Amino acid sequence: MSERTQWQRIARRIRVPLGFIFAAVFLWLARPTWQTMLVSLLLVVPGVWLRAYAAGYVRKNAELTRTGPYAHTRNPLYLGSMMIAFGFAAAAASWIIFIALAILFAAIYLPTIRSEELYLREHFSGFDEYAKNVPRLLPRLTAAPTTDDRGSFSSKLYLHHREYNASMGAIAIYAALAARLLFFKR
Repeated sequence: MSERTQWQRIARRIRVPLGFIFAAVFLWLARPTWQTMLVSLLLVVPGVWLRAYAAGYVRKNAELTRTGPYAHTRNPLYLGSMMIAFGFAAAAASWIIFIALAILFAAIYLPTIRSEELYLREHFSGFDEYAKNVPRLLPRLTAAPTTDDRGSFSSKLYLHHREYNASMGAIAIYAALAARLLFFKR
């Protein structure tokens, strides 16, 4: 069994709590306009959709998922999260938020992805072949060939993973930005 680095273990544990802290700082620094909020939908809506779509395919720690969005990118959930986050950075109209997000994603998500890849490599013999054909993050345009026929979207998996929380979170952030715009102008 390969050993994960100390930072990989820490990054995996702090990524969600750090997200809540960042949300508070985000709302404090945000300078939204109706236009930036509208433009942000171009990233946020597809990001929420991608997370929902991926959640309906993945059977975490039980099998190597190679179908659906996983035939285009090995990390559709993280890609969706990045789309959502950078969409909200656009809504906030803040370069500070954009730069902070880029640093946080590099510091937290890259080690987390590497750590998860170690796990997948250790537990699923087909991972190396899959990794050769499917990019880590930025998706390929056509689906990678696979012999896996177990791949269809499952609403039960979507509900099991509680991915509807991403939609509710996005709606809450837009509501907070709208409230900020309407009631707390600086």
